[in-house]
Amino acid sequence: MQGFGRQGFSMLPTVVKNLIIINGLLFLATISFHASMNIDLRDILGMHYFKSSLFEPYQIVTYMFMHGDISHIFFNMFAVWMFGSQIENAWGPKRFLIFYIITGIGASLLHYAIAFIGIQQIKAGMTPETFQYVIEKGAELSLQNKNFTDPDWGQLNSFYNFGLVGASGSLFGILLAFGMMYPNASLYMMFIPIPIKAKYFVAGYGALELINGIQDRPGDNVAHFAHLGGMLFGYILIKYWQNQAKGRFR
Repeated sequence: MQGFGRQGFSMLPTVVKNLIIINGLLFLATISFHASMNIDLRDILGMHYFKSSLFEPYQIVTYMFMHGDISHIFFNMFAVWMFGSQIENAWGPKRFLIFYIITGIGASLLHYAIAFIGIQQIKAGMTPETFQYVIEKGAELSLQNKNFTDPDWGQLNSFYNFGLVGASGSLFGILLAFGMMYPNASLYMMFIPIPIKAKYFVAGYGALELINGIQDRPGDNVAHFAHLGGMLFGYILIKYWQNQAKGRFR
């Protein structure tokens, strides 16, 4: 697959640079607000289930600029720079930014579509009164970073009231784009002594996320289906752009 209008090469192109800056500033703001005012911006700007009392429409965008801890933001931003710079250089800033935002939104949509299914399954085994109690009390607990010890109650509360944060959905969209554009590029991964072609790395990573998402291990705290959502929406958007480009040359 070829890039859409290749630009001049830059080690730190405009959108990637500003994404790193914005994410970094919001991470510092999160630490500062929590230390000085005991306000957790992740509760305000993180994405919540649409029926949660903590949900706000703007969260569908703001969540992808928030991160849980220093390792979370470091590895996400490092990968956005490493793979995203190549994609932005190939597509240009406007198309890359559109791709980044749409894959991030798509990631949250798939994550909460899966959450909706899980909620309905747990809800079926509860009385309406118990369900309402878990939702209301759980919202209070989530603001204290606490949860129920009962597995079903805890899972329900996690779906409903714990926010989704991180750029991982957009990042997985970028990985998918890189694998499609440069399928035979050799990637050297930590702890793996031989290079891996990008197409195999992306396919393997996607398969691993699907397996982990289906297994749904307690305490995982990784939104595997959000990652897959970024890949899925990235693939759809790339194919749409490809079809548009073909139509112009017919």
